[in-house]
Amino acid sequence: MRLYLASTSPARLSVLRGAGIEPICFSPEVDEDAAVAAREAELGRALSAPELTEYLGRLKAEDVVRRHGAEIDGLVLGGDSMFLLDGEILGKPHLPEVALERSKHHRGRTGVLHSGHWLIDHTGGAVQGAAGGVDTATVTLAADLTDDELASYVTTGEPLELAGGFAIDGLAGAFIERIEGAPSCVIGLSLPELRRLVVSLGHAYPSLWNRPGL
Repeated sequence: MRLYLASTSPARLSVLRGAGIEPICFSPEVDEDAAVAAREAELGRALSAPELTEYLGRLKAEDVVRRHGAEIDGLVLGGDSMFLLDGEILGKPHLPEVALERSKHHRGRTGVLHSGHWLIDHTGGAVQGAAGGVDTATVTLAADLTDDELASYVTTGEPLELAGGFAIDGLAGAFIERIEGAPSCVIGLSLPELRRLVVSLGHAYPSLWNRPGL
């Protein structure tokens, strides 16, 4: 069974490869802000962070199927992640000063990471079904981190394009003191959730293993 990833995220690709899965990647083209505004207007309320991650994952997967369906015979996975601290959604900081301010605020505290997923069964040349789900993990940053350590980290540029500003699989791995939940969820793609979705669509999860040597 071939897995198609509706994402060009190096982190998500690394998680899948580490789990024995070599996906075919497509870059989704979704106007997220417009789509979310339209969805919230339709519902008459704001979407929660978990709802947002699953909805955006769905839009990405559906976009890839719509534009590349003729090339796809397998399962299409879309995903999105959001990090919350004190209930506030913290996206990618982009700017060094924003990343540094956030890291100081997170120091010694616990944030929540939601990873949303949407899996479309596009076998046999047509959509056979779809399923979505959200996994959640908490991330605690060490309380004894110094301002110099945080400033040095921000200087590397690594946190600028990361939701929450930290990555367990990167330079900040030594700064993250505790995780509760699936480690892969923190990176942006929950392998346990992916397995649940694959099984729910009637497929065997091990059928995705296609890395050389397996």
